[in-house]
Amino acid sequence: MPSFNESTAYPPVFFLTGIPGLETSHTWISIPFCCLYAIAISGNSMILFVIITESSLHEPMYYFLSMLSFTDLGLCLSTLVTVLGIFWFNVREISFDACIGQMFFIHGFTFMESSVLLVMAFDRFIAICNPLRYAMILTNSRIIAVGFAIIIRGTTALVPLLLLLKRLSFCRSHVLHHSYCFHPDVMKLSCSDTRINSAFGLAIVISTAGLDSVLILLSYVLIIHSVLCIASKEERKKAFGTCVSHLSAVAIFYIPMISLSLVHRFGKHAPPFVHTLIANVYLLIPPVMNPIIYSVKTKQIRKAMLKVFFVKPS
Repeated sequence: MPSFNESTAYPPVFFLTGIPGLETSHTWISIPFCCLYAIAISGNSMILFVIITESSLHEPMYYFLSMLSFTDLGLCLSTLVTVLGIFWFNVREISFDACIGQMFFIHGFTFMESSVLLVMAFDRFIAICNPLRYAMILTNSRIIAVGFAIIIRGTTALVPLLLLLKRLSFCRSHVLHHSYCFHPDVMKLSCSDTRINSAFGLAIVISTAGLDSVLILLSYVLIIHSVLCIASKEERKKAFGTCVSHLSAVAIFYIPMISLSLVHRFGKHAPPFVHTLIANVYLLIPPVMNPIIYSVKTKQIRKAMLKVFFVKPS
C-alpha cells in the first residue's frame, strides 16, 4: 500500500484533504456543500438564462453580469468532482496531470472573474460619469472583444506557470491541504528549488488580481467624486444604489482571496481547519452569493426571473 507521506512514483500522485479531524462525518458535511453547489449552479444558470432570453436585458451592464455568472459556474464545476468525491466516496487520490488540469481551470476562472469585476467597475464609471456616451463607448463589438480579452488574459499567463511546476520533483509528503489542487499548496510539497515558481506566481497575481483591485479602487474614487458633484440628494442616492451589487461582489471575491493568500504565506502554524475553511469560502461563497445579490438588488433581473417562474403563456 502506498504511504501518504512518502512516494517515489513519477509523475507523482497527490492526496487531497477533506475536513481534518472530521473524516468520519464527511457524509453529513457533504449536505451543506451539496446545497451550496446547487444554489451556485442553479442561480448562475438562471442569471445566464434570463439575460439570454429577455431582450430588455441586452445591455452592457447585463452582458458583463452574464460573464460574471459564467466564471462563477466555471469555478464551481472546477472543484465539484474532487470535493464531493472526497465527502461521498473518500476518493483522495489525484494524478499529477489531473491536478495540473484542475489548477488551470481554478486559477484561470479566478483571474477571469477578477477581470470581469474590473470591467464592471469601468461600466459603472462610464454610466455615472459619462452617461451620454455610454452606448457609444460600450458597443456590442467592443463588449465581445473585451470578453475574448478576458479569456486570453486569464489563461495565457497560467501556461508558463504550470509548465514551471511540471519541472519540479516531489520527494516529500504528497498530502495537499485542500480538497482541490491549489498552486501554492502543490508547490510547497516540492523538494526542488521553487524560488522561480514562487516569484513568477506572485508576479502573475500582482499583474492580474492585484492590478485589477487597484484599478477598481481608482474607478470608485472617480465615481464618488463625480457623484458628490451632483446637486440632488435623490440623484446621489440613485447613483450609489447602482453600485451596491458590484461593490458586494468585489468584497466577497477579494476578501477570501487575500485571506487565503495570507494564510498560505504567513499562516504556517495555523490549525489545518483554518486553511480548509478559507479555501472553501474562497471558491464557493462568490458563486453562491453573486446571483443572490444581483437578484435582490437589481430590479430588472428580479422581474425577469419572476416572469420566467410565474408568468404563463396565454
